[in-house]
Amino acid sequence: MADVFRSFGRPKVAGMLALGFSSGLPFFLTAATLGYWLRDEGATLTAIGFISWVGLAYSFKFLWSPVIDRVDAPVAGGRLGRRRGWMLLAQILVGSGLLAMALIRPAGGLVPLGIAALVVAFASATQDIVVDAWRIEAADDAEELGLLTSAYQLGYRIAIITSDALILFAANHLGWPISYGLMAALMTIGVVATFKVKEPARADEVLHAKSDEAPLWSPRGFFDAVVGPFISFFKTWGWMGLLMLVFISLYRLPEFMMGPMATPLYHDLGISKDMVGAVRGTAGLAGSFLGIAAGGLLVARVGQMRGLIIGGLLQAAAIGSFAILALYGGDPRLFGAVMMFDNFGVSVAGVALITYMSSLTTLGYTATQYAVLSSTYAIVGKTLKGFSGVIVEGLQTHGYTLMESYAIFFVGAGAIGLPAILLCFWLSAAQRRRLLAQNSLPAA
Repeated sequence: MADVFRSFGRPKVAGMLALGFSSGLPFFLTAATLGYWLRDEGATLTAIGFISWVGLAYSFKFLWSPVIDRVDAPVAGGRLGRRRGWMLLAQILVGSGLLAMALIRPAGGLVPLGIAALVVAFASATQDIVVDAWRIEAADDAEELGLLTSAYQLGYRIAIITSDALILFAANHLGWPISYGLMAALMTIGVVATFKVKEPARADEVLHAKSDEAPLWSPRGFFDAVVGPFISFFKTWGWMGLLMLVFISLYRLPEFMMGPMATPLYHDLGISKDMVGAVRGTAGLAGSFLGIAAGGLLVARVGQMRGLIIGGLLQAAAIGSFAILALYGGDPRLFGAVMMFDNFGVSVAGVALITYMSSLTTLGYTATQYAVLSSTYAIVGKTLKGFSGVIVEGLQTHGYTLMESYAIFFVGAGAIGLPAILLCFWLSAAQRRRLLAQNSLPAA
């Protein structure tokens, strides 16, 4: 973390911080924060859970990532470059979609509001594709990749605090529509960063060479853009590639499952928006910063696989700690402790997973491969989280109180991440055996 702060004077790292903020800002505005708004308007937990499915756009972004790897963005792509052109287009669409949500409001109907939220989620997922590709391709070496990843995570977590905590202050005093309008205006931070950062020249050269040799619309170009990333991935990792994809799909499942129910819990506990915003902006922010620093240090000291195991255990415990909040009420000290622990555990796990996935990509297929990996970790969680409200309300029908139902749900959400940790042990052993086998081969 000290290295990240010292490096903010470098244009590349400062730009990564701003792009991380731009990537993180829309995420909760179509998820937990939207759920808080809907609960304020009297929506059922089932409706809140179902509308969270707009986030599935993040899970299927690999479907259009080959276009981003092979085609320049309309209008701005030719002047800004392939990566920055797509960044700008996505950021404009995100800002426009948030403004539409502010104008429609729940009073305008859940269907129109859901459509606007889907536009935001789709554009945000597109922005994630290209920002992740830029982060990997702009790094000169592994050390700089770690630095850019930390800066990205820091910017992302600041955005999460903004859209998941500070917005509650604005909503309490200015109303939800104005608050969403302000979030739309904050997307200009990403727009400015897009104009300031440089296009990754080495990657841009490879991408344009591929496009010139075999355009996307030609059979060869289409095959290379769509199938090539998978061939390259499995050629590198063999059968272990399947094991990696299963592990990635399960690792962040606890965070996805608990997401739609966290803000309704605060509402039902009677915690004011000002209190939620204050705690998230202090204890939550501190937990995020400490988690990012600890995650980077952990991976550097003990390696990727051990870092993933420790991060997964912390994440499971952090999600399960919300059960304590449900059972013992919204005391500010307890709320602050749970919030800090949650942000710490989730941040450690996030840094470990992003570092791991970044190391699996190949130049020339960066956007598509990373989109596949990040979609893999999201698709299962974003599908299952839509049933989170059904689970809580279903527990109530079996005789549990609302708070008891919340508590059981959060304990289960934390425990659901344990199979991924067991799989990580297995994957770590398999990788060691593979490395020993490679080292035992005679030199050519």
